[in-house]
Amino acid sequence: MNLDRLTYKWYLVAALMAILGVLPLRAQTDMQYSQYYEVQNLYNPGAIGTSDLLRIRAGSRMQWVGIDNAPKSFVGAADMPLKLGSKRIGVGLVTETESYGLYSSLQLGAQAAYKFNKFGGQFSVGFQIGMYDQKFKGSDVYIPDDDDYHESTDDAIPMQDIHGMALDLGLGLTYTHRLFYAGISCTHITSPTIKMKSEATESTTADQDYEFQANRTLYFTAGGNIPIKNTLFELLPSVLVKSDFTFTTGEGTIRARYNKMFSAGIGYRWDDAVYLTLGAEIKNFYLGYSYDYSTSAIAKASSGSHEFWIGYSMKLDLSDKNKNKHKSIRIM
Repeated sequence: MNLDRLTYKWYLVAALMAILGVLPLRAQTDMQYSQYYEVQNLYNPGAIGTSDLLRIRAGSRMQWVGIDNAPKSFVGAADMPLKLGSKRIGVGLVTETESYGLYSSLQLGAQAAYKFNKFGGQFSVGFQIGMYDQKFKGSDVYIPDDDDYHESTDDAIPMQDIHGMALDLGLGLTYTHRLFYAGISCTHITSPTIKMKSEATESTTADQDYEFQANRTLYFTAGGNIPIKNTLFELLPSVLVKSDFTFTTGEGTIRARYNKMFSAGIGYRWDDAVYLTLGAEIKNFYLGYSYDYSTSAIAKASSGSHEFWIGYSMKLDLSDKNKNKHKSIRIM
């Protein structure tokens, strides 16, 4: 079998498995990011408005560079605090797009969180409402005449562009302390099913229905801020654990930050990859980069995965007297 044939097999099979919702759970509904700590509200709607900052982050991930049609994704997230009378709330927005062979998805969510102080820190209970959109570009499916595995008349293979969307909900709780944070959340609470239809053609006698089900996923996130005495350095450990009740995985990262501006760290994602992260925050602007090296057999075909990040933060004045005396309690 030649290289073009192998590429075709990967391209078609991966896309079809994704659209039919049977892709192995190592490619879960939510895309993974090595700088997950920069977009905490992607995983937990309670992680919004936990400081006096308007925070905006955008990132792009190129997964498994060197493999044709490997996943690519983009994420954008923003959050800020608000005061309603004497009460403090948080609001946020998230969006994520992913392409994977002939398959692509779009997630959009609006978030709100109620906050209250307890045990020397702040609890934040958040809710997300949004939509989950799926597309499959069936018009680009190509099946060679000598293919031994698929037939062009196979009803399981959409030969038209199909599309569908569904309501998507999330819920999360975050506790933020001066020296650490921890959160638990659930995305795709209702495990929404996206229904798509391919209309009848000359080669098919009836419309064909296809479904994609987003996996309900639990997340646990935590991180800390450990100053190194008599230096401008601090250590920022963090973890993320996720489970869709069938497959559970997690990762841990340890970063060193200098003068609250420059950071570098290493991380390990269980049974998947080791990675390096770099970041710089200067005059409210953030730049970041991460490189993943796979620890699985896929390393034989890929040179690794890359992430690029940009962001902006602006301090907000939420004081009654407009004297801007608030200090950020967010750990970044």
